[in-house]
Amino acid sequence: MTTAHTTPTADARHWINGAWATSTRVTPSTSPHDGSVLDHYADGGEAEARAAIAAARAAFDTGDWARDRAWRARALNELADRTAERRDELVTLLARENRKILAEAAFEVDLAIPKLRYYAALALTDSGRSAEVGPGLYSMTLRQPAGVAAVVTPWNSPVVLAVRSFAPALAAGCAAVVKMPGQTGLVNGLLNEVVAATGSLPDGVLNLFTESGSSGARALVAAPDVDVVSFTGSTRVGRAIMAQAAETLTPVSLELGGKTPMIVFDDADLDAAVPVLTKAVTTFAGQFCMTGSRVLVQRGVADELRARLTASLSGVRLGAGDDPESEIGPMIDREAVARVDAEVGAAIADGARPLLRGGPLTGDDPDADRLAGGAYYRPALLEVSDPEAAIVRREVFGPVATFEVFESEERAVALANATEFGLAASVWTRDADRPLRVGRELDAGTVWTNTWAVVHDQFEEGGFKQSGVGRLNGPRGMEEFQETKHLVRTAPRDARR
Repeated sequence: MTTAHTTPTADARHWINGAWATSTRVTPSTSPHDGSVLDHYADGGEAEARAAIAAARAAFDTGDWARDRAWRARALNELADRTAERRDELVTLLARENRKILAEAAFEVDLAIPKLRYYAALALTDSGRSAEVGPGLYSMTLRQPAGVAAVVTPWNSPVVLAVRSFAPALAAGCAAVVKMPGQTGLVNGLLNEVVAATGSLPDGVLNLFTESGSSGARALVAAPDVDVVSFTGSTRVGRAIMAQAAETLTPVSLELGGKTPMIVFDDADLDAAVPVLTKAVTTFAGQFCMTGSRVLVQRGVADELRARLTASLSGVRLGAGDDPESEIGPMIDREAVARVDAEVGAAIADGARPLLRGGPLTGDDPDADRLAGGAYYRPALLEVSDPEAAIVRREVFGPVATFEVFESEERAVALANATEFGLAASVWTRDADRPLRVGRELDAGTVWTNTWAVVHDQFEEGGFKQSGVGRLNGPRGMEEFQETKHLVRTAPRDARR
């Protein structure tokens, strides 16, 4: 049964069991552009997590949601419609609160809407297998929803990364609890309004709460009534979630950190490569699991690429996310700026050569007055020769890239694989055969040729090694939220020939 949903009256609130929920704690959302308070949001924790789990459990165990795929498709399509109606508001608020530049905020929201429609379609077309394995003996496999799905979403792309997990969960027939990040509390509140306006979603099937801490997230992973966990975030936290989930043998899907190598061969088209390599460092201010943070270049074009990429990165325009002229926005907060700058400083002290030092805005920076008070960081490009250096191996999560020179294709592959991560890689060449040859040898879940950050809803993405477990997007994305049941039927003896 569904109910009429109402609009929240004050602060951005949680959406639990088809109703607006308040918290005893209300937290200000501050702008990374200048530190000003934008508004306030309800800040939840363990109590909200437990209420949401109970609502999801009841919604899954009663009613026909889990067995009515037409209903699920209709609800996901309506949710896509409601999201499209609020699209411009979501883009503007993302640019103000998360401080992505407008084009990046639009990119995020515009990824989420078709993803909802894709899983609406998959809800209708998902199927099992059947066969007559012997005379009168039939076997079939059916996929059924796992139950209650817990989704923990990061702050760097809260809309699309929430949808990327809860859309396949709902398509599979699960009920979902989504823990949203406190850094985007206002965006979360607007997303909750979109969900509230989706009348075909039954109460308790999709519950969202915002939390600046971690007690609610921990409660989700530990709860016996949660049947599957989907987490996007850091490798460190992913390991902790997997260890905690092991106590109840709860299946987990993890998309974690990355250290994307951008491999540029001698025959690459540098006119095409340099703008993309620049965006690969500066998109989301480098706060992206697929940031092109390792530039590997073959000796023959190293000098030219070194000069061109340094000039390109030094010329990007810093500015507020909602300023149409901005090419890179601020980082999420000043603590992130200080952390990244410390890592760059340590790398230089350890022998990295700064082609472009980058760093926070100082008093003599020409933009210091215009961007005073903001969490801004100018991009850094560091040339390194030691593949074991910390700056090469560790995810910095900021607009910082290393520059490494290689001689041969074999050495390029060895360097690219010399990290614990394996989320994505990019190969730049005019050779028709090299991309497949090299791509097969790279330890990465996604390998692009002459492009970067291209994702298709119908094809899976995910990480090798310490970059994750499981896959999102594509049919496999829905399978992460399903169990497979084998049914065996023997015909009555007198019915057999």
